[in-house]
Amino acid sequence: MNPELVHTLRELIPQIQGYIYPNEIEIHWGLLIVVYPYITGVVAGAFILASLVKVFNVKEVQPLYRLSLLTALAYLLVAPMALVSHLGHPERFYEILLTPQTSSAMAMFGFVYAWYLMAVLLLEIWFVHRTDMIEWAEHETGLMRHIHRALALYSRDTGDRSVAFDHKALKVITIVGIPSAFLLHGYVGFIFGSIKANPWWSSVLIPIVFLFSAIVSGIALVILLYMILTPLTGGKISMRCVDKAIDFLFYAVIVDFSLELVDFIHRVYQSEEEIKILSEMVMSKLFASLIIIQVLLGMLVPLTLISLTKIFKKRFHLNEDLRKMVYFVAVILIQFGIFATRWNVVIGGQMFSKSFRGLTTYKMEFGGIEGLLFAIFLLALPILILAVLTKILPPWKEMHGQPAPEGVEAAGS
Repeated sequence: MNPELVHTLRELIPQIQGYIYPNEIEIHWGLLIVVYPYITGVVAGAFILASLVKVFNVKEVQPLYRLSLLTALAYLLVAPMALVSHLGHPERFYEILLTPQTSSAMAMFGFVYAWYLMAVLLLEIWFVHRTDMIEWAEHETGLMRHIHRALALYSRDTGDRSVAFDHKALKVITIVGIPSAFLLHGYVGFIFGSIKANPWWSSVLIPIVFLFSAIVSGIALVILLYMILTPLTGGKISMRCVDKAIDFLFYAVIVDFSLELVDFIHRVYQSEEEIKILSEMVMSKLFASLIIIQVLLGMLVPLTLISLTKIFKKRFHLNEDLRKMVYFVAVILIQFGIFATRWNVVIGGQMFSKSFRGLTTYKMEFGGIEGLLFAIFLLALPILILAVLTKILPPWKEMHGQPAPEGVEAAGS
């Protein structure tokens, strides 16, 4: 037997409770599979936030529009890396597209991903920035001029007919993009919910819970980025924008919390044979990550903070700086809560024996492809990509509250 595996098992076995089968001692889906749904969730949530401007004409959140799109793109580029890295032969990932297996939900991710990247997000970003890139190229020199000209496909047409076509295309793409964003993250929940052999995952509510937690994580992250980047780039945070975005976040968290509560009540009401071991797992192995981080810190505390802010803002004209600080804390806590949600689903679902008589444990590695260091790298990589994207397609003018380009206003109307 592999000496490294023997060493790992020797450390794990003393922590095992009850009776489990030998093949259940080692958890096969590790930290990378936790990171994967977290990143895809941010993509879906950020795009939904952007669609508030284009489809639902919520003008208050206009400063977040371009930042939302760029954030969605940065995270989407990293999304498959966690999944592909987890495979034994990551160099063969392209075979998903060349030899499609339509009966595999996981394999269909390649097509969902390609559709969302190529037909939705890249097209929308291109149409949003096309006239801007032409204008930027006319006033630039050097490398950036060539980049913007190439990205604009060497077009110099800024006539009324072209701009009108951009507006129509944007509207259509955004409308098509909303169900695509739901599909991108809904299928992740579909995969977990379809595994009948695992009662922790097998629930019809899992895809819906994944969807709303995705919306929560995406909106919260874009608000967080906006509150950090705007002062750093010399702008002033628009509280009108943040207040409105927080309103949507507040309602999304309530729906997400309600769905998870209904799922929990349903499991308790059913009280099938697995309820005893699941209860034991929640109160022992997952107590800190589920009860403390996910429920208390990730949901109840942010909901309370935002609720108090909404009440006192109207009654006592709450100070803007205090509201900023409360919102800032709330969106950070929500990020930890959503990541804990992914952790509890993925790792928690592998911690109990299929005999319902024992609990195993998970030992996180620090180095290696499945280790903490690589997971941190994957979580940091979208931020680095976003920094590059904002250099090429700067969203600062809109974020700083300056009048939006004519095209954007018209498209949103």
